[in-house]
Amino acid sequence: KDLFCTKGVRTTACSNILAEFTPPYESTVTGNLWADGAVMLGKLNNDEFAMGSSNETSRFGAVINPWRGADQKPLVPGGSSGGSGVVVGHGIVTFSLGTDTAGSGRVPAALNNIVGLKPTLGALSATGVVPACKTLDTISIFAMTVDDAYDAFAVARGYDAADAYSKTLPHHPTYAISRTFKIGVPDAASIEFFGDESQASAFNRDVKYLAGLGMEIEYFNFEPLFDVARMLYEGAWVAERYTVIQELLADDPDSVHPVTRQIISHAKTMSAADAFRGIYRLAELKRLAEPFLADLDALCVPTIPTFYTVKDLEFDPITPNSNFGTYTNFVNLLDMCGIAVPTAASSD
Repeated sequence: KDLFCTKGVRTTACSNILAEFTPPYESTVTGNLWADGAVMLGKLNNDEFAMGSSNETSRFGAVINPWRGADQKPLVPGGSSGGSGVVVGHGIVTFSLGTDTAGSGRVPAALNNIVGLKPTLGALSATGVVPACKTLDTISIFAMTVDDAYDAFAVARGYDAADAYSKTLPHHPTYAISRTFKIGVPDAASIEFFGDESQASAFNRDVKYLAGLGMEIEYFNFEPLFDVARMLYEGAWVAERYTVIQELLADDPDSVHPVTRQIISHAKTMSAADAFRGIYRLAELKRLAEPFLADLDALCVPTIPTFYTVKDLEFDPITPNSNFGTYTNFVNLLDMCGIAVPTAASSD
């Protein structure tokens, strides 16, 4: 993803503002991978400064979905790590790197029929990666299989004193499930598909599949987690994104994509008091979620509630991007890890 600084190779965050930036250093994660024998084939397209879930705002133009990108109703490929999802979806590479602040490491996985691994914050170093929200950003990995994603994660991971958010976390090999897991699923009253009956049917089919494997399914009201998810773009975390390009916006605002500018400029209406109120509200919502999360081994949710076409984004660039994060945003704000995995095709 073109947020990773690569020594001697242009790194633009897909923005005109950084069009000529060539870093003299390497990001920690890519350095770890090169040291273990990985080879870089190229830099990958993304929404400008990782602002979006559809990859429509890049200075290089939009990424094309490999599954439905040439018919009359082409789908968006997901973002902001759209190029990272597409290059794996085409089978060009074994794995690719993305970032995940609000679902950017999982939404493209859903839209490209691949695996998207979002580790815990700090498991992979963010040193040398252009930030979106430092308190939420995680390096993500796209791959064709769970094992490939985890193999890449095992090499890239590690504590990095240069990253203030890096953590010393244990690393375990993958293992076969040897007991019944209790899996939380949004109940019928709270689950949201925005009218997409095909997606709803496919998700219900997959929950039944998990139950058939012997998993215990626990249905619960998902509304507290929806409330958490909404805070990411309606709360003070937009202001955190603003800190990344505040000076650049001041110097040359017209160089920033209009949609990016519209979203981030909302931060100008916020105060320090708003930021603290947001922190307090998030703590309250975490407390509300604790009782039912404590009794679960995992959550199973749709990665995306529905699909959107390129035409949908041309008509409304904001709402579809927001809806893509319905089941991903809360994961970052609650500092969870997550993984998106392909399932069988839906009826449409």
